[in-house]
Amino acid sequence: QVQVVESGGGLVQPGGSLRLSCAASGSILRINAMGWYRQAPGKQRELVATITSSGSTNYADSVKGRFTISRGNAKNTVYLQMSSLKPEDTAVYYCNANLVFGLGFRDDFWGQGTQVTVSS
Repeated sequence: QVQVVESGGGLVQPGGSLRLSCAASGSILRINAMGWYRQAPGKQRELVATITSSGSTNYADSVKGRFTISRGNAKNTVYLQMSSLKPEDTAVYYCNANLVFGLGFRDDFWGQGTQVTVSS
């Protein structure tokens, strides 16, 4: 069984910063990639940033230059450093892990989500 747990959301003023953390645990054989997605009220879930096992990163155009995704030393953790936050960044942020687990199965696992609200 695999679990993905996020933390670090909250309320921040426009222009402020926030750091999200995510850890995957369980019967993990290999993590292929981890990433962050977000869903604002009334909108579809969208990609924010991803990072592969080799360290390659990908960002949504809307967050380039403001957000940075990185991996922890344990490799099963990922962080999202968010700076210059805007009200339109308000959403529930979800962590995703694409990994191989158990007897060699591959699948995507999602965290429960953490709320980020950017407001004055």
